[in-house]
Amino acid sequence: MYVIIVGAGKVGWNLARELIEKGNEVTLIEGDRGRYLVVEEELEHAAQYGDGTELWVLERAGIQRADLVIAVTGDDEDNMLVCQVAKEKYLCDRTIARVNNPRNLQHFKLLGIQPVVSATDLILRLIEHEVPRYGLVHLLALEEERLEIIELEVSEDSAAAGKSVAQVQLPDGSLIISVLRDGRGFVPNTETVIEAGDQVLLVLDPGLEESITPYFQPDGRGE
Repeated sequence: MYVIIVGAGKVGWNLARELIEKGNEVTLIEGDRGRYLVVEEELEHAAQYGDGTELWVLERAGIQRADLVIAVTGDDEDNMLVCQVAKEKYLCDRTIARVNNPRNLQHFKLLGIQPVVSATDLILRLIEHEVPRYGLVHLLALEEERLEIIELEVSEDSAAAGKSVAQVQLPDGSLIISVLRDGRGFVPNTETVIEAGDQVLLVLDPGLEESITPYFQPDGRGE
């Protein structure tokens, strides 16, 4: 796989190093001369100097044959532009963008740039996972596949507690894929009984969270 990484900060440098060690061909583009010289000492020909938002720099790096373009600079506008150019001008199917300011996530989505990685958003989700406030944790959104994965804790007085998977008649477009009990996870079958305190993972169509939650939370009426 040929990967172009724009931005040789700690994230880009470490990504390049790991991908090269795994046998991938990588070009790391950095526009700061001092930073480039530091990175070039280790990566040598895999590092190139230039502004990754300029077409001639991307073409020199061989973007026409890139399997994956990753933009991880400290500027969201640059990351947005690199991925947009890679997709629309050079028809690169796969891009990954770093989002420094989570308030810009919506702008990336409006431009169809997915997936995106926001360190702030990831940490917030970890906090939600460790200290759930409402019993529901949104784990993953697969935008192109139009699927979401959520985690719900089963309350003692919920409709699902004490029932088998087959007895919990979830709405169409949702499926229980895993149960975490006593620190161990397993894939349930139709006869598995859901117990209070279980953490249930579900895959579902976008927008179904509100209709799913009542099955596993207090006073839920899902049957």
